[in-house]
Amino acid sequence: MGPQVAPAETKRPDAEQHRALVIVAAGSGQRLGHGIPKALVELGGRPLLAHALDSLGPLRAPGLGIDLVVLVLPGLPPARERLAALGAEHARRASIPVIVRDGGPSRPASVARGVDAVAEQARHHGWDERSLTVLVHDAARPLTPADVAERVARQVEAGSVAVVPAVPVTDTIKRVDPAGRLGHHSEQAEQVRETLPRAELRAVQTPQGFTLEFLLRAFAHLGELKAEEAEALTDEAMVAEALGVDVAVVSGDARALKITTPADLLAAEALLAERGSEPSSPGTDPAGRPPAVVVPRVGIGHDVHAVASAGEPRELWLAGLHWPGEQGLTGHSDGDAVAHAACDALFSAAGVGDLGVHFGADTLGTDREDMEGASGVRLLEEAARIVREAGFEIGSISVQFVARRPKFGPRREEAQRVLSAAAGAPVALSATTSDGLGFTGRGEGVLATATAVLIPQSPSPAVS
Repeated sequence: MGPQVAPAETKRPDAEQHRALVIVAAGSGQRLGHGIPKALVELGGRPLLAHALDSLGPLRAPGLGIDLVVLVLPGLPPARERLAALGAEHARRASIPVIVRDGGPSRPASVARGVDAVAEQARHHGWDERSLTVLVHDAARPLTPADVAERVARQVEAGSVAVVPAVPVTDTIKRVDPAGRLGHHSEQAEQVRETLPRAELRAVQTPQGFTLEFLLRAFAHLGELKAEEAEALTDEAMVAEALGVDVAVVSGDARALKITTPADLLAAEALLAERGSEPSSPGTDPAGRPPAVVVPRVGIGHDVHAVASAGEPRELWLAGLHWPGEQGLTGHSDGDAVAHAACDALFSAAGVGDLGVHFGADTLGTDREDMEGASGVRLLEEAARIVREAGFEIGSISVQFVARRPKFGPRREEAQRVLSAAAGAPVALSATTSDGLGFTGRGEGVLATATAVLIPQSPSPAVS
C-alpha cells in the first residue's frame, strides 16, 4: 500500500465527474449475536443502514454530490424488504436514485453486484467509466463522517484509481505463529514471530474509492482466480495491490469504527450520544465553501368538528383512536379533528395548500376517489407522503385539542403511537378544556390546533 497522501487538486473537469456510493449491507451479523442481518441491528433506535445513509446523505454531507446510491442487501425477503424501504425513504428525502441488489455468497461477490449496477447506470446515462468515482462503503461503519468520504473522492478525482481512508495504529502489533504453541499446560498460547513497526501500520476503513474503470478490471481479475485465492483478497484495495496498482491512503477518522461485536455496538452508542451533544459551529465544507444552512419550515393547522346530534348516532374517532360509548363528530371522513389539523399543519409548512386542495373541498374523496371515506389516520399517512414528495422531511408534529370529552389522559401515549406511525415522525398530543366557555365548553364540538416542523431535503447555501 502506498504512502499516506493529502488530497490533491482535481485534474479532471468537474463537468465530467460523477460519484456513486455502493453500500454493502448483506452481512449476517452472526458475531454481533442479534439473530438478524447486521444492517438491521439498531443503533440509537435506528438500523445501522439508516445511519450509514444519513451520514453520507445530503443533509450531513451537502458537498459530497452523490449521483447514485446502490444498496447491496441480504436476499431473505423480510430483511430485504425492511432495508429496501430505508433506501426508498432515503431516495425521497435526498432526491437521489437508490438501486437495490441482492448480495452474493461473499463480500467480493456482493461488491461485484453493486459495481455491476453502477456500470449499468453509467451506460444508461453516458457516464465515462474513467471519470466516475465509486465509493464502496460498509453499512457496518454507520458513523463515518462525511469529510472522510470527501477526502477519498477528491483523491480519486485527482488521479488515483484506488484510495483508502486509514488511521494510525496505536497498539503494538505482533506477528504470531498460530501453529506454534508454548508450554505443556497452555494450549492457547501462541508464539511471537516478530514485532511489526507501528509507524508503518494503518488501520483501513471505508468508504474506499475507485474509478469504475478500475473496479470492472479488478472484478474481471477476481473471476480468473481460484476460489481460495479470491477469498484471500478481502477488499478491493487488496485486488489493486495484487494487480500492481498504487493504492493511495488519506486520513480516516476514529468515528468510522466497524461494528462487529457487542462491544463495538456499545462504543458506537457512545459516539452517537457524543455527536448528538456537540454544539454546532460555523465552518466550511471540504471544498472551502460556507456550510449549507437547513432552515426549518413551520406550519399551523386548525380543524373544528361539531358533535353529531342525538338523532345521528356516530362512532367517535379522535386522535386516531376509537372511543366506544362516545357520540361521534360530524364532518369529513371520520371527523377526526386532531388528525385533520395535523394534515393541514403539514400542508401549511410545505406551502402546498390544505385538506380541500388535496382531498376535496366539500366531501373528502370528491377530487380523489381513492381517498373517499378515508380515516383521519389514512389522510395523515397520505399528507406525510405528499410533503415528502414536495421535498421535505417531517421533523415533528404537535397537536392540542379543546373538548369536554373524551377523557384523553389515559390514552395519550396510545394515540401518539398511532399518529406517529402514520406520519412517520414524532407526533405529540395534548388536550385541555375551555372552562365551560364557548361551543367546546358546552360540549358541542372539538377544536384542534396543530403545529408541524418540516426540514427541506436540499439545504440552502449559507450567506457569506
